[in-house]
Amino acid sequence: MVSQESIDQFLKSPAFGVVGASTDRSKYGNKVLRCYLQNGKAAVPVNPNEQVVESIAAVPSVADLPEEVKSISIITPPKITEKVVEQAILKGITSIWMQPGAESSEAIKKCVAAGINVIADGSCILVVLGYRDH
Repeated sequence: MVSQESIDQFLKSPAFGVVGASTDRSKYGNKVLRCYLQNGKAAVPVNPNEQVVESIAAVPSVADLPEEVKSISIITPPKITEKVVEQAILKGITSIWMQPGAESSEAIKKCVAAGINVIADGSCILVVLGYRDH
């Protein structure tokens, strides 16, 4: 079980990156983005194939995120997650939440080695923040 301290540290970020953000409202990459917005948090969608997600300008990669983004949610296949973590380390991201299904033991090891606060135990941000689908 993830510690409340890890969650609190993750949620301290002034803005959040949503890696794997989707325009498909049935996908978790869209629900996570909407969850941040429902909770009054600034969020930036990261998707190399979309210009706009939920009326917010998307960026193509973690490297393109604004400076105030210190925490990212990752909703990608594990092999992509590993590449995202490498970008996050270079970008100076301090907290990473790998949504269930995005986890990779290799990516988790890289986070720990880089001193990144990582949540990858199957905890879901939609549950923690109380997402409402409407």
